[in-house]
Amino acid sequence: MSWDNLLKIDPVLLALGATLFTWAVTALGAALVFFFKVIDKRVLNLMLGFAAGVMIAASFWSLLSPSIEIAEQQDKPGWLPALVGFLVGGLFLYLMDRFLPHVHFSKKTEEAEGIKTSWHRSVLLVSAITLHNIPEGLAVGVAFGALFQNPTPEVLTTAMVLALGIGIQNFPEGAAVSIPLRREGFSRWRAFLYGQASGMVEPMAGVLGALLVIYIEPLLPYALSFAAGAMIFVVVEELIPESQNGDETDLSTVGTMLGFAVMMFLDVALG
Repeated sequence: MSWDNLLKIDPVLLALGATLFTWAVTALGAALVFFFKVIDKRVLNLMLGFAAGVMIAASFWSLLSPSIEIAEQQDKPGWLPALVGFLVGGLFLYLMDRFLPHVHFSKKTEEAEGIKTSWHRSVLLVSAITLHNIPEGLAVGVAFGALFQNPTPEVLTTAMVLALGIGIQNFPEGAAVSIPLRREGFSRWRAFLYGQASGMVEPMAGVLGALLVIYIEPLLPYALSFAAGAMIFVVVEELIPESQNGDETDLSTVGTMLGFAVMMFLDVALG
């Protein structure tokens, strides 16, 4: 399909298709549970570090930088929407982290965060991953929603590259959910279903993000930086600490560097 034909498609439908892709890659990663019952902690740390690097790079190259450029085109101070949206995005994730019941893989069930609940550990684990899939879906949705105001091949390419980057880092995340659940006694199918379920929120968040910037046009630069702030919160709060859990932390650092480099290459070279 040519660029012209793609640009004729409703941006909301493009956002839905892109986030369905990121969900599918999550499911593909979760499907590793059919081949492995355990995952080496060093490999897991490398994968989580890689995901962190992708999200850091995407936050700047795909979200904050375009936010500043769009604000300047709207005759606003470039720093204002970037700063406000970034901080509000972080605050939003902070509040969700405080109230949504979840537990990190390296923690015990009694160390669950958020409102106290009787949820089983498996649900709390999936909830933790779902929590940071929300800003990922929003980011992709907002990027495609920008096509409504500026339907150009450049904007479309940037949105597609962002979706590709998010999809790449969703692969290890899917495995990071399903394989530990298998180790805890879940059947392969049940562990897979829980693993892919963590990505189901992305299409919903993606459509919401696209609709917001389409119907509230001045919101676009704020929405881009909002998604960036939310993703950076997730990286600092969850991904990096989880990836550094263990003795060989150098691998997680290498993973973060590689993830950043891959996403930066995709965005700068292709977007």
